[in-house]
Amino acid sequence: MNGGLEGKNIVVFLGSANVAGPVFRQGVKDLGKFLAEHDMTLVFGGSNCGMMKLLADTVLAEHGKVVGVFTKCLSKRWLREDLTESILTETLAERKEEMLRRADAVIALPGGFGTFDELFEALAQRKLRGITCPIGVLNIAGFFDPLFALLKNSKECGFSSGRAVNLLKSGETPEELFRNLSA
Repeated sequence: MNGGLEGKNIVVFLGSANVAGPVFRQGVKDLGKFLAEHDMTLVFGGSNCGMMKLLADTVLAEHGKVVGVFTKCLSKRWLREDLTESILTETLAERKEEMLRRADAVIALPGGFGTFDELFEALAQRKLRGITCPIGVLNIAGFFDPLFALLKNSKECGFSSGRAVNLLKSGETPEELFRNLSA
C-alpha cells in the first residue's frame, strides 16, 4: 500500500496558515495518521502554527516520528520544540536543501507561495536528477486541479515534456497517493 516507503522519511510541504476549512484539516489529519500507521517519519518545516502544527500534532498523537527543519531567519515563537528531532538552518534555501536531502518521498498539501516554491524546487531537482524520490500532491477537495491543468497546458504549448509533467503524482487520499507514488 505504501510503495515500499514504510520506515522511510516523507517530506511534507504545507502551509503554516490556520485554514478554517474542515475538509483541509481532515485531509491533514488523515495524512498524519497514515504516516504514523506505516512507520514513516514526517520531515517538515518545524513550525508550531497552522496546518504544520496540526500535521505534527497528529503524527505525534499516533506515536509517530517527526523531524522539523526550521530556519533561524523565522521567529523563534514559531519553532516547534517537542519533536523527535529538530534541525536549525541559516536560510530558507538551506532548509529546502536539508529536507530534500532526507527525502525518500516528497508530498505537498494545499498551501500558498512557500508550499508552491518548495514543490516546484523538488520537481526541478527531480527533473535535473538532483533527487530521485517520487513527488506527489494530496489533492484535497481538488485543490491541485488547476495546477494539473497548468502542467497540461505547458506540455501542449511545448514548454514541458510529457516525462517532466508525469513526475508529479496525485491522490485524493493518502492511500491513493502512496499507490500512485509507487507506480
